[in-house]
Amino acid sequence: MQDAAGEAYLLFRLGSRRCALPRASVREVLPLPRLWRPPGLPRPLAGFLNLGGEALPVLDLARLFALESAALADEALYRHILLLPGGAGLGGAGLGGALGLLVDRVLDLARIPAARLRPVPPEASLNGCAVAEIETPEGFLHLLDPGRILLAQEAAALAALREGAAARLAEWPALAAAHGPADGA
Repeated sequence: MQDAAGEAYLLFRLGSRRCALPRASVREVLPLPRLWRPPGLPRPLAGFLNLGGEALPVLDLARLFALESAALADEALYRHILLLPGGAGLGGAGLGGALGLLVDRVLDLARIPAARLRPVPPEASLNGCAVAEIETPEGFLHLLDPGRILLAQEAAALAALREGAAARLAEWPALAAAHGPADGA
């Protein structure tokens, strides 16, 4: 989606930082629903979302990058999940399906010319995930590369957690069929 006007980017907020992802890497933006969080999950994993029968893992990017989240209790209602399609190459390993990224707030969808991108200093690279800074009238944004968000080991661990959540989710239809209709008919 690149032309003379630039590539489209989805702009969002993580704590006090503003970040962006290429629009082509985001399937959709979802409002924050209730997430299922079994005990023992790694801190950056906000939980799982039942999305059409699929156990969708949702990563809290602010926690993953060790940033303070700006979402206070009253603002938490307005957080968003960015849905990345399966095979997004996160961590260089397939996760076996889509992935949700929890952000504090989606700000805008904007076309940004390549001339406004500049190298990111290593100390501001959010653990190597930011590949460029984007100059805007409000300041700089960090352009994130979806393929760098997770390390290969993290992606493998997340795939195993997804399998466990999917197995638990799959038990529910089997349980309902084994017990028959609830009204005893």
